[in-house]
Amino acid sequence: MTRRKVVIAGGAAVAAVGVGGGIAVTASADEVTTGSAAAASGAETCYTLTSETTEGPYYIDADKLRQDITEDQEGIPLTLKLKVIDAETCKPVRNAAVDIWHCSALGVYSGYEAMSNGGGGGAPSGGPTDAPSGTPSGTPTGEPPSGGPSGGTGGGHSEPTDDERYLRGTWKTDKHGYVTFRTVFPGWYQGRCVHIHVKVHVDGTWTDAGYEGGHTCHTGQLFFDEKAVLASAEVSPYSTNTTTRTTLDEDTIYPDNGHEGGLLYLSYSRKHIAKGVHAHLTMGVAPDETHDSTDTQPNASASAS
Repeated sequence: MTRRKVVIAGGAAVAAVGVGGGIAVTASADEVTTGSAAAASGAETCYTLTSETTEGPYYIDADKLRQDITEDQEGIPLTLKLKVIDAETCKPVRNAAVDIWHCSALGVYSGYEAMSNGGGGGAPSGGPTDAPSGTPSGTPTGEPPSGGPSGGTGGGHSEPTDDERYLRGTWKTDKHGYVTFRTVFPGWYQGRCVHIHVKVHVDGTWTDAGYEGGHTCHTGQLFFDEKAVLASAEVSPYSTNTTTRTTLDEDTIYPDNGHEGGLLYLSYSRKHIAKGVHAHLTMGVAPDETHDSTDTQPNASASAS
């Protein structure tokens, strides 16, 4: 895959440590920006294909067309800005449907509240690992699924236990390939690091009822570096989550290949993370391919860029 050279525009000097998950310190010592200096300066890069990861058991084809998916959930405000590009041509993918969904600050997924322990821990019972288990449907059309292919929990999706749909939403990319969501910083549950699920659908039609047809060209997960997660754990309600947390390095789903694997660039106040976090990432996809999910562990085959 041919990469464009990164051109860093002139301006304020930015000191960076490392490339993959380093920290760039800007003019304000209180502001933290994770990632490379080039990314911090907004320079454009042509990426290789973003790693595919498992869809997990809690995807609901609900067609909640909205950018603000917070509803009444408490937590650190999170603005998530994604750019979708064709990994081969580097051109933006316009009018794609991007789904995101994630757990609450206490580790609970909407639609599956009955499967959580409740209380301070908030960890789904049985400790879901998001390990692949069958062939999920993937395309965001029709009614929410009634379970896996056999109607139970043995397929790609566990059967929803309630009608809640907080922290889930779908929105379309603009002419530059960008889509922005407003949500809260995710929490954690047994067996997984902090993450957000994401799907990209193309070649469908936008209607008043939602997004119909087309196919899923990317299924992945977005990850957070440990320093940001540790900072969030000091803030209520995250501080009441007593579930043992799995770190990024311990997670079995994270491909361990940096931003290509879904590691987000983050910007927040070191001392006041409770005021909010801004996250962004460019995702390289193959629009002509179909990736509803993956049935292999990503870190067994993924390679660094």
